[in-house]
Amino acid sequence: MSDETFTIRAMTRDDLPAASKLAGKLVRMHHDLDSRRFLHLPDPEAGYARYFAGELESDAVVLLVAERTSSAEKTDALVGYAYGRLEPRSYNELLDACGKLHDVYLDEGARGHGLGEELVVEMVRRLTAKGAPRVLLLTAIQNEAAQHLFKKLGFRTTMLEMTREADPAV
Repeated sequence: MSDETFTIRAMTRDDLPAASKLAGKLVRMHHDLDSRRFLHLPDPEAGYARYFAGELESDAVVLLVAERTSSAEKTDALVGYAYGRLEPRSYNELLDACGKLHDVYLDEGARGHGLGEELVVEMVRRLTAKGAPRVLLLTAIQNEAAQHLFKKLGFRTTMLEMTREADPAV
């Protein structure tokens, strides 16, 4: 039997360094999937630390962490995070006001325990409690495992993003 337990809770300022490292992994994962579509940042951890510090102050934001506690080692470690926020109506996107789940990430070693599902469910619960009539998200087309999880949790495909590189001859 494992001596590890997992907890989903609100992110705090003390979590910013560890959560920013996880966000950096998410940025690199996306860039590796399609380097022409997803931006490359030389130091995403520093950028996310600054960004999340500001977002912690917003009532429109939900920042969650997944924490692993090991009683044998007497340690706690962040192994995942989720970032969502209430978004206003967007005529550009033909989208009414909603909650958006912008990021959800779990370290590879923490996968397979149901934490991803718990993070998403808690995010939806908290955004809905803040007044979101629906929650939207984007997922990389190559990330089939995430798409399976999202469909299992009731998300449906509503848009398909397509990208074309600029061609100077056209």
